[in-house]
Amino acid sequence: MTHVTFARSTRTSATYAISLLVVAAAALTGCGSSDSGSVDPLEDDAAAGGTVVVGSNNFPESILLADIYGEALKSKGIKVSYKLNIGSRETTYGLIKNGTLTVMPEYNGALLSYLNPDAVPTSTEDATKLIKADLDPKLTLLEASKAEDKNAIGVNEETAEQYGLTHESSIADLAGVASDLVIGGAPEFQTRPQRLPGLKSQYGLEFKSFKALDAGGPLTVAALKGNNIQVGDIFTTDPTITENKFVILQDPKNLFGFQNVTPLVYKSDLPAEGVSILNGISAKLDTETLIALNSQVQIDSEDPLDVAKAWLSSTGLS
Repeated sequence: MTHVTFARSTRTSATYAISLLVVAAAALTGCGSSDSGSVDPLEDDAAAGGTVVVGSNNFPESILLADIYGEALKSKGIKVSYKLNIGSRETTYGLIKNGTLTVMPEYNGALLSYLNPDAVPTSTEDATKLIKADLDPKLTLLEASKAEDKNAIGVNEETAEQYGLTHESSIADLAGVASDLVIGGAPEFQTRPQRLPGLKSQYGLEFKSFKALDAGGPLTVAALKGNNIQVGDIFTTDPTITENKFVILQDPKNLFGFQNVTPLVYKSDLPAEGVSILNGISAKLDTETLIALNSQVQIDSEDPLDVAKAWLSSTGLS
């Protein structure tokens, strides 16, 4: 699959919104496009000359966080380049491990599940400790923020009304009706232990079918809103939850674990000052702030680069 990177000099809010749909469609069709020519993110082309390469996965919040990290580093005189919309963790972990990327916004619980599917952390600190035990020695995890964005199981308004589901309802309440429902999410949702397999093993859910869409992005939201799927993998910081009257179900078995936003770093390519800068961001970023920033991008259609710069300025981080 060809992935997409944005050229900063040409990206606008309009092209950003369009590009998100292109990227999401590419996940289904196996192809994509780039506004800077064909790009192969698997190529080991880490920037030379001390440049810090900031990457992101292919969903809006990851892009926004990458912008926050990159612009904070740039404001302190560190040379930065971007590789955005690369794809899922299955791709990006390999890229940061080989030094093609220097910094990635990560989620501690999801990263731990990728590295060690059997790990069951009891706290944010425990998740970090377990990750570091399995992390490639060229990499390190910096300080976790209070901002937490979990995967969650959401149903649309029609489904909630049909089965009497509310925000107090549990994922377990789908057990008797899951066979009549279509669930949708990113392709990797089918195979990751804490996703569809976990819903079966922990909650006994077997759905009518699975529809491959995107990682809590516009395709999943549109399919859920249009009732093409009745259940969707939604991020808890997604501002469209309230707008579309989606109902997020409780996860009493803690299937989705701890998901604190945390910088993942290729150690040798990030100067000590950069470590301090990124830890400073984590110290000020909380869930409420992340939801507000996401709303500016996803609801108000503001360019995430502009949103990142404004927040950094308002907090004294740039």
